[in-house]
Amino acid sequence: MRGWSPGATMNVSMQVSGAAYGTALRSERYEVKRRTPSAAPDRTGDPDARWLTLLMHTAFFLLLGASLTRFLLRHPGEARTPWIIALSVALAVLYVLGPVLGSRPTPRSLVWLGVLVAVWMVVVVLAPSFAWCAVPLFFTGLRILPPRAALALVALLTLFVVAAQLRLAEGFDPNLVLAPPAVAAVATAVFVHMQRQAERQGELSERQRELIDDLLRTRRELAATERREGTLAERQRLSMEIHDTLAQGLSSQQMLLQAADRTWDADPSTARRHVRTATGIAERNLAEARRFVHDLAPADLAEGGGLEAALRALATRETAQGQGRLTVRCHVEGEGHTALPDRTQSALLRIAQGALANVKEHAHATEAALTLTHLDDRVVLDIADNGQGFTPTEATRTTGNVRGHGLPAIRARLQQLGGTLTIESVPGEGTVLSAAVPLTPAAPPTAPEDLA
Repeated sequence: MRGWSPGATMNVSMQVSGAAYGTALRSERYEVKRRTPSAAPDRTGDPDARWLTLLMHTAFFLLLGASLTRFLLRHPGEARTPWIIALSVALAVLYVLGPVLGSRPTPRSLVWLGVLVAVWMVVVVLAPSFAWCAVPLFFTGLRILPPRAALALVALLTLFVVAAQLRLAEGFDPNLVLAPPAVAAVATAVFVHMQRQAERQGELSERQRELIDDLLRTRRELAATERREGTLAERQRLSMEIHDTLAQGLSSQQMLLQAADRTWDADPSTARRHVRTATGIAERNLAEARRFVHDLAPADLAEGGGLEAALRALATRETAQGQGRLTVRCHVEGEGHTALPDRTQSALLRIAQGALANVKEHAHATEAALTLTHLDDRVVLDIADNGQGFTPTEATRTTGNVRGHGLPAIRARLQQLGGTLTIESVPGEGTVLSAAVPLTPAAPPTAPEDLA
């Protein structure tokens, strides 16, 4: 037993424990929360920190047991032995209470730490070999106390360790005086550095969480805005659909029935012809209404044959409804290399319907022509009439700022497809509307998926 150097064992123990401080702190940084200068972070939620804390507790009891065993072997039967045993048991009991109180600097934990350190000092005064237990106490004080108080406690414990080693040594050894303060200083510096790094990491994590919350909130607001814009776009689309189909049909029926009412007594055959025509229009409107309920696709396109067949059917129907007052012809130039998207076909058919409705209501034309031209990069629909024409202003050419809903609706449809509308008209010489749609249009900001 005489060959066992207490000073060497003390140095090795302090160096190993000092290295453990850095390891413990590296694992603790994940659970660091913001704290004030007088509060230490609570790291009990980190599994690694709990494991290393358990390791430090185990080291304390091993050192306490080794110190008590050494004392009993070196000093059997002395008068102070019962006191040493009692104080060792009290020190063990006090240390066990530490995890129950937690690692925050509450009044209860501060009182517990003070009593623990005081009992240890008394034991060290009676038996210097118990100074080895200072290493776990370093760790406990640095975890619980604020920085300045923790440094003061480390200095006090180090002073007791140096005094205890000098008492155990047979002669003066500079290593016993300088090594404990050096090890304590390195361990404390590592602890403080890692603690500040953990605080910065915690602040960074907090900022990241705030940024993520802002991004999620912005995404929710953007989604709500897109839903509102989609709802408005759908309402606009439905208003154009109703204007181009049901409203125009009802207007034609009203005009025919009024004409039939005026000629019912004087010319019954003409009146019946007006009624039959109005009945045909009502049938088309009924088909359109049912198609709205089904999938909002134009009835002519739903019957098959594509856009060309639908335009020809529209021209034939408008000519029949005109009863000699308006003749509509349809021409197709070129051949499409690829099938037009459904939304493009639907939009162009609605544009033709809306333009012919304007011709019947405003132009007083006798002839109109629908010309569908397939080009390499776009498809163009021209609606020409020999009506009275008008003088288009710059606002009319670019914005469709005219009375009614016809031209604005046509222009809105083309904007949704990335297309353009050109209006050419001269008073007394008719009007030509040219709707051009690119074959690969850029997606509009709020265009609905189906322009049926």
